Amino acid sequence: MKTTRRDSLKRRHRRIRKKVSGTPDCPRLAIFRSNHHIYAQIIDDVAQHTLAAASSLEPELRNSLSSGATCEASAAVGKLVAERGKAKGIEQVVFDRGGNLYHGRVKALADAAREAGLDF
Repeated sequence: MKTTRRDSLKRRHRRIRKKVSGTPDCPRLAIFRSNHHIYAQIIDDVAQHTLAAASSLEPELRNSLSSGATCEASAAVGKLVAERGKAKGIEQVVFDRGGNLYHGRVKALADAAREAGLDF
């Protein structure tokens, strides 16, 4: 039986989630990357609660960006989610790349979040 790219992504994500979990002290920065947009959430897995979120679909970003599927859009989302996290007092997070490879849009989001003040 042939495995698809989506199946491989799900397998990688399950393997990552065995080791990566967010706590109230160090929540999880989770990334979801679609073909057209990118989404980021800061999650406390113990309370099962999303503390902060941002995506390339938000009106303030959507109007300023030509596309939601670029490294530029990912960097803007990373900066925005980091600012929202810092406003809630979150300094340190654990990074969950969601099974995606750490390059391109995922790396751009992570680098922008680090520059905006999140520590991971």
